[in-house]
Amino acid sequence: MRSAPVVEEIATIDAQYMGRCLELAARAKGRTAPNPLVGCVIVAEGRVIGEGFHPKAGEPHAEVFALRSVSESDRPLLSKATLYVNLEPCNHYGRTPPCTEAILAAGIPKVVVGMIDPNPQVAGAGVERLRSAGIEVTVGVREADCQRLNEAFVHRVRYQRPFGILKYAMTLDGKIASRAGHSLWVSGEAARAMVHQLRSECDAVIVGGNTVRLDNPLLTSRHGHNPLRVVMSRTLDLPPDASLWDTTAAATLVVTSASPQHPLIPQLQARGVEVVHREPLTPTAVMALLHQRGIMTALWECGGSLAAAAIAEGMVQKVWAFIAPKIIGGFDAPTPVADLGLTKMHEALYLEDVTWQTVGEDILAVGYLPAKPPVLSLQ
Repeated sequence: MRSAPVVEEIATIDAQYMGRCLELAARAKGRTAPNPLVGCVIVAEGRVIGEGFHPKAGEPHAEVFALRSVSESDRPLLSKATLYVNLEPCNHYGRTPPCTEAILAAGIPKVVVGMIDPNPQVAGAGVERLRSAGIEVTVGVREADCQRLNEAFVHRVRYQRPFGILKYAMTLDGKIASRAGHSLWVSGEAARAMVHQLRSECDAVIVGGNTVRLDNPLLTSRHGHNPLRVVMSRTLDLPPDASLWDTTAAATLVVTSASPQHPLIPQLQARGVEVVHREPLTPTAVMALLHQRGIMTALWECGGSLAAAAIAEGMVQKVWAFIAPKIIGGFDAPTPVADLGLTKMHEALYLEDVTWQTVGEDILAVGYLPAKPPVLSLQ
């Protein structure tokens, strides 16, 4: 039986290498949907002999890349190596063969897993397959961190819809624009740079028609990966020269309940914009459409009315709120979230697991809406 100090040392080492798995996995943020973020490290004789991560759907999984990276001189060490991976190895044939079989073929005797895969096709079967073959398997190392990294994947598997993030920037008095609708810029350059990073880690970004009309956003990222840009517009009362219609940098999808004969539709399609009809046009309907397309994380960068609807329908799970040290005033200046039908302060939706940080001259609050928020009616 191992002594307590030895067990603690092993746990510390396991946590260290699992941290490296998480670092590797995070390199592919925004690129793996509908697959999870997975990193893998292979360790033998106290050193890393192989590592890799899953880059995108259709490509080999992290375990395969890690095994491939082991040099010929180090391959004999696989018979006494430990393989670390933040998500349970798959045990089924999908676009790629099972990772469990690759691990078995390599002769690795020990595997350390961060978390069980919630996908019903895996859900413990990978661990069971390895253990039945005589491999020592440890599960649950840095599990909370592993769950957080793949929160969007877990949400999509459980609820069959994308993970929704609402992002906004507001003044100290709670305004996202002046009473005239001017909003450039509420937050500072450091905050805007962080938003570009956030966009690059998402699969889609959603706005309403009012945002297109007032702000004419581009909704791209400075970090290489651009999300699908989604516009929700009931009437298609949109400017024909909006920046979003330039699809050379990123794809644009317009979802509308307007007539299929609307004159703007052929103009948009001629520029490569996809137009889809949905009736009724709701956040739930749009998220269902995005789920069908393999979208895992959707970023709501919309105005207050659409944000309220998305929250009321349970399409927002996480909130990023930038607070700028400015006061703009105005009784009718727009706010981040319109009326939710709540009249008493104790009815307010409390964010959970909230973190605060200073970003340049602004403050960023990040938190989660309750897993089962009250059913809200905006009628």
